[in-house]
Order: sequence, then structure tokens, then C-alpha cells
Amino acid sequence: MNDRTFRAADAHRLDDPDRLAWLPPGEVIAHLGRLEGLNIADIGAGTGFFALPFAREAGKKGSVIAVDFQEEMLARIREKLAADDSPRNLTLVHGEAAATGLDSHTCDLVFLANVWHELDDTDAVQREVRRVLRQGGRFAVLDWRADVAPPPGPPAAHRVPSKDLAGSLQRGGWDVAPPQNVGRYHYLEIASPR
Repeated sequence: MNDRTFRAADAHRLDDPDRLAWLPPGEVIAHLGRLEGLNIADIGAGTGFFALPFAREAGKKGSVIAVDFQEEMLARIREKLAADDSPRNLTLVHGEAAATGLDSHTCDLVFLANVWHELDDTDAVQREVRRVLRQGGRFAVLDWRADVAPPPGPPAAHRVPSKDLAGSLQRGGWDVAPPQNVGRYHYLEIASPR
């Protein structure tokens, strides 16, 4: 944990209904394409803002693994999974972005939302993502735009411009699609291993 890490004590902010207006999960899903039948890892899943909609989209033949290193975040997802209408294809894993604990070559999509700017060792995270991806899998990173002033989100000094993220991924051996702006404050980079 560092000074850029979103604290579990502020988890209520992740479930603020206003967040749906400026960061609609459906818009992210539209950029990612069809999720049905995919095995998806949501690393840094927080309170399940994306993991739950992903699980619904993945359907009975797909699965979602919500990974977070803060047990309090996973507890909040557990509470949501207790609802009768919650998806049954979502599992929780206590792990970190650079050490997920996931099996090798099991994921079709690895997704990080609002996490990249918090990471200390992005090279280690890229190696871990490459390890857990299946052949033909994709790596998607959603993070805060540097050209939009806070609030909401982290201070401007913590934000990573999309060109810097793309450069890091390209140096790490990824083919990177052009970034897409998502909602009011975010961009999405989608990459595939070379």
C-alpha cells in the first residue's frame, strides 16, 4: 500500500449511485466487446463495481474472479453476492496485482480499473497478467484521464496519461489499441501480448 492506494475506509464512494452516471459499466463493456463465455479477472475489484456486471455478461459459460488485496473490499462484494439475484459465476480471491494467486493461462481477459496509477511496479504486474492470460487473451486498463481535472478521482499528480500507459505496455511486449475515452473522466487501453 502506498499514498496513491484507494483505502477501504472510503469504499462507500465506490458504490455512490452518481458514479454510474460518470462511469457507466455498460460503456466499458461495449468497448470490451462480447464477454459471454469468457473467463475474466478483475484485479483491484474494489466493491465489485465492474466484477458484478461482468459476471452477468459472462453468463453461465463464463466466470469472473474478483481479486483485491484489501479484505474489506472483498467483504463488501460478499455482501452483494448474498442477494438472490446476484451472479453465481463470481469468485473472490485475496491477492495483489503483481501476485494474484490465479492459475496460469486461465483468463481470456484481465481488467484493471482505477488501479494502474496506484501501482509501484508496473513491469511485475505486466508479467503477472501475461502469466494468467490464455493465448489470444486481452489486457484492459481503465484509469483516470490526466487531461481532466479532479475531483473526482486522484490528484492530478497521480494520474497516468494514456500515452504513458501505452508506452509502458508497448515496452513490455504488448500490442496496444488506440485509447478510448470512457465516461467523463476515464480512458481505456486494451492490449494483447505480442
